[in-house]
Amino acid sequence: MEVQETRVQTDRVFTIPNLLSMGRLIGVPIFLWLILWPVFGGPENDGWAIVILMLSGVSDYLDGKLARRWGQVSRLGQILDPAADRLYVLSTLVGLTWREILPWWVTAILVARELFIASLLPMLARYGYGPLQVSFLGKAATFNLMYAFPLLLLGHDASGWFGNLAEAVSWAFIWWGTTLYWWAGVLYAVQARQIVKAERAAAV
Repeated sequence: MEVQETRVQTDRVFTIPNLLSMGRLIGVPIFLWLILWPVFGGPENDGWAIVILMLSGVSDYLDGKLARRWGQVSRLGQILDPAADRLYVLSTLVGLTWREILPWWVTAILVARELFIASLLPMLARYGYGPLQVSFLGKAATFNLMYAFPLLLLGHDASGWFGNLAEAVSWAFIWWGTTLYWWAGVLYAVQARQIVKAERAAAV
């Protein structure tokens, strides 16, 4: 599957989709504070942390959909959207791993994927390219993970059959999301290699 290319349609900054992405970015430190407060002797506020994660998932769906429907695809939005995705995934991994809710090896697998993508950026930059657009597969992987993490936190806090069900469903999302996350990363590398190969051939 190729990386999606969505044409920039506006240079406006304060569009509804961009404001949704900005709101998601503001929510990252708030989520981290809520999820890590018990580690530093504060009360548990997992319910509010779950709400922030759920709102992040909803806004992640809406910002891209509204941008395309209303003709508000912007260069800023193409930067903010994947940045918010990655920061939410990374902050959630840090928070849940620190709380020992998520095993460290899951975090290691997902962080390794981010490092793999980051290692490709200098090569692209050498030929004048920035980060490539997020593919549908990458977006699907993020959706799976953003559904998985609130359910995992809910399963940790709840008891009985409901807690067990939430935890089981969360792990299904985690496994599928992790698989898609790495699959999208490999396709990203293939796309980057094709770009570099074409640039080298054009320079000959």
